[in-house]
Amino acid sequence: MACEWLSPYSWASYPARAFSCKWLRRSYCSMRNVSILVLCIISTFLGSMYFKKPTENQTKGKISEAQSAMKLLSPENYKSLFTYNGIWLVPKNQCTCASAKHVEIYQMEDYVDKKDIASLRARRQREFEHYQKRYPSMTPDLVIAKANLPLSFPIQGVEVMPLCTIVIPGLRVQGLEEEKYKVILQASLGTLNTLADVSEDTVDGRGQKELTISTSDLELLNFILDHITYTSAVYQLHAVDLMTFRSRQHVARFPVITRQPSLPKLFDPGADRKISSLVTITTKTFLRYHKLRRLIASIRQYYPDIKIIVADDSRDPEKIEEANVEHYIMPFGKGWFAGRNLAISQVTTKYYLWVDDDYLFTENTRIDKLVDVLEGTNLDMVGGSVGGNTFSFQLLYEQGGDSGCLHLKYGSFHELAGFPHCMVTNGVVNFFLAHTDKSRQVGYDPALQRVAHSEFFMDGLGILLVGSCSDVSIGHQERNPSSDPDPKVENEYRKFRANTPAQVQFKLALHYFKNRLKCYSKR
Repeated sequence: MACEWLSPYSWASYPARAFSCKWLRRSYCSMRNVSILVLCIISTFLGSMYFKKPTENQTKGKISEAQSAMKLLSPENYKSLFTYNGIWLVPKNQCTCASAKHVEIYQMEDYVDKKDIASLRARRQREFEHYQKRYPSMTPDLVIAKANLPLSFPIQGVEVMPLCTIVIPGLRVQGLEEEKYKVILQASLGTLNTLADVSEDTVDGRGQKELTISTSDLELLNFILDHITYTSAVYQLHAVDLMTFRSRQHVARFPVITRQPSLPKLFDPGADRKISSLVTITTKTFLRYHKLRRLIASIRQYYPDIKIIVADDSRDPEKIEEANVEHYIMPFGKGWFAGRNLAISQVTTKYYLWVDDDYLFTENTRIDKLVDVLEGTNLDMVGGSVGGNTFSFQLLYEQGGDSGCLHLKYGSFHELAGFPHCMVTNGVVNFFLAHTDKSRQVGYDPALQRVAHSEFFMDGLGILLVGSCSDVSIGHQERNPSSDPDPKVENEYRKFRANTPAQVQFKLALHYFKNRLKCYSKR
């Protein structure tokens, strides 16, 4: 007789198999065999006691040990990972503008008439929901790939034009052995088909949103999957169809993007690529023609043939009779941003250079350097310095469940690669070179008539990539009423230039609704 030793764990699970005694005689078991049997049982029992499974307490101990190892860093240690410049930027239900030294805080609802706040909130929410429908990519679905899928599928890069058809690449099944394979593909915004010439028993649902493939041949299955087509069924400029790819219990999801390509808008700089063929200088003037004429004279000293566009909303417009200067008259006091819109609407060059009407060009006003920056990077706009100051600033946006919080902080993010005197930022001073088409896309809100500047960059957050270069500068005309030809003009100008409490209240109430802001901080 032989006694086969099994592992103690097998013994614990299957005691009847812990040993086997082979009898030499079929009819009965002799006393010798009984003795051997007893010895086998004793040996197995002692072995099982020696190699016994861990007790429940031991198992619990190991689990407790593992659980004790699985802990997060303290909030003090990990909070810095989610903050930038002291601002916690992770989306949350509620954002705040915390009080701090040298920080101006504006709570937007404080600038809205209390009797209107309920209806304003409702209108704002309704408009925000409409905004989300127009821009669905702002709220994408979260897709998590499951572990160890036997399905091959595209993760990204599958695009189709509206109402057109493509072959979906990369669909395969591998590593599965089944008597009969069944694969289901599902779409929501398009229909599915295959170029494979197979029977309806094999492929069911051609031209529908659900396609089922049934076959016992893995090679045939993958041949069909290699030739699956997707047809966009709805005309949309941009939409995401989150498709489902299923085989038994294995499920994968991947996006198919419907996108209408846009036509490029190119500006011909001419064969010589002169600065005057690439850049138009734009400005907005109001009352101060003596300042404007000094500006134009300084421009002509360095750029004699460049076009200048002037938007003018003065009460009694004066003629500007200068070569290559376009002078556009507006209704009186129409406003700062309305003037900017008018000026850049008439630009026909690739870039425009914005300057205030009281600036002065100097030998350091090197437009060519700013052109080199925009030509050599993907920036949309680059600012210089005025009187040695760049006045660049960051805009940090906290997303909240019901509204957002915006924080303006002076400074920049980091150096612009390849340009050691330039930084990447969010906003710059009123001296900048910009892509004409991108600025038109953002636009200057004409509702802002007086002091307005950072508001353009607020509207451009997430659209404009902005830089600031300290090695290109422009001068500023002295503010000396005693030396001005007509001090009354400057006095009247300052009346319109000042930001009145009513203007401040209007501006912040506008941000509350238009930009869905709860609060705004500035330091």
